[in-house]
Amino acid sequence: MDKVVLQIKNVTKQYRLGMVGTGTLSHDLNRWWYLLRGKEDPYLKIGTINDREHAGGDYVLALKDINFEVKQGEVLGIIGKNGAGKSTLLKLLSQVTSPTTGSIKVKGRIAALLEVGTGFHPELTGRENVFLNGAILGMTKREIKSKLDEIVDFSGCAKYIDTPVKRYSSGMTVRLGFAVAAHLDPEILIVDEVLAVGDAEFQKKCIGKMKEVSGEGRTVIFVSHNMASIQNLCTSAILLTNGEIAQKGKVKDIIEMYIHENVMNSGNDKIIENKRANHQLGEQLKFSSVGVLNSKGKLSDSILFREPFSIILGGEIYENLEGLSFGVKISMSDDTSLLASLSEEVDIYYNLKKNDSNFNIKVNFQDRLILSPGKYLLSISVRKGKESLDFLGNCLSFNVSDVPFNKGLPHTGTWVPIVGQPEWKNITI
Repeated sequence: MDKVVLQIKNVTKQYRLGMVGTGTLSHDLNRWWYLLRGKEDPYLKIGTINDREHAGGDYVLALKDINFEVKQGEVLGIIGKNGAGKSTLLKLLSQVTSPTTGSIKVKGRIAALLEVGTGFHPELTGRENVFLNGAILGMTKREIKSKLDEIVDFSGCAKYIDTPVKRYSSGMTVRLGFAVAAHLDPEILIVDEVLAVGDAEFQKKCIGKMKEVSGEGRTVIFVSHNMASIQNLCTSAILLTNGEIAQKGKVKDIIEMYIHENVMNSGNDKIIENKRANHQLGEQLKFSSVGVLNSKGKLSDSILFREPFSIILGGEIYENLEGLSFGVKISMSDDTSLLASLSEEVDIYYNLKKNDSNFNIKVNFQDRLILSPGKYLLSISVRKGKESLDFLGNCLSFNVSDVPFNKGLPHTGTWVPIVGQPEWKNITI
């Protein structure tokens, strides 16, 4: 039987909205009075689920009734859209904060990398912070010293190891933080999506290190928006939705469920809502619709293998803008980027006027673009020079359907008639 190293039972985390300290004394006294009499916390009953789009009430349940177990050597991926409760859950697991109700049982030492600079003292050098973090994790000075060279080498910060951390860039801080967390032999390694700060080379090193850690029988809990990393690293996954566990199971199934719930999948030209990662975008120009056109020019969520298709972008224009570059990116269902098309690469720029109110842009993909049968994700962007005016990631999904063996495929090869029995008739492939 596999050893359970982390057990979460009926965990709920509640926060009060608004300014801290406003009217909390009476609420605290009332809560204390209820708990003293063995009754349920009265404010848990009025907490709303963690849905940022629909405000209501003074209390919100960042997490509600969370239950799961993690076994030794398991690599658990936690996915969900922004605000789903992923970071709150990791803070509870790493004991940065405590649950409002429920219990968390841990067997072994936890090392956590939650946010850039977490656990680092800015006035201390990188070397001193390595010893500080090790001491916090319960390591002796001798143990830390034996790992120091390995940590510094992995982080790539040897040149700056005796420089105060306050002078580090965010990428350097993450490099050193991950190196410390991964090399001080924790039984459980918790990594939030801070790895996105690092460059591609370091992210690859981190994924390799986490695989190595799990291969040694230790447990990894990993949060990321990169579905390819989740697919590549994790042995199981959890999907969080509005502070609740929507599903726990096989990685592939959870990723498909996440994409189905959070990516538009319709044959209609859809109005886009709540898809902007940066709410400062869309002030001068804003995308409002996107669709896939089949070879007949009709909107569809499914095209045939090697069928020419187009992508149409629609939006609203609020200012006179010149020299705009539009772009589309197609990704695989695991969020791995496949290809991109940018108008600036073919020296095509667009001038839009405020009087036009709305705009429509179309990009055609001919049959030379070969997409294998499967599901694909579409991201769209518009820039003026280096300034991003609007960007929508994975805002639409579409399918490429297979075709019968004898239909729809391009004709290739030359067939030559022969006389007599073919010599290759009985070749086994």
